[in-house]
Amino acid sequence: MVTDETMMFRFGAEENKAEHIIRHACKAMEEKGYNPINQLVGYLLSGDPAYVTSHKDARNQIRSLERDEILEELVRSYLEKGE
Repeated sequence: MVTDETMMFRFGAEENKAEHIIRHACKAMEEKGYNPINQLVGYLLSGDPAYVTSHKDARNQIRSLERDEILEELVRSYLEKGE
């Protein structure tokens, strides 16, 4: 079915889960001496979970999210801070 109307996508409660996991993973990476921005970019571009430390189960937690969920959360957070 083709429509001319714009569809609305709502991410819902998963935003809080994604935010929590991203913050947890970034803290774990900082604790291990990594730059979390560089590491997350590497992970998002390559899909290789080795960019995220296994410290405090960060790697397993970040893998519980789809990469598009992470990107959506990052964009949402960025745009909200700009308001």
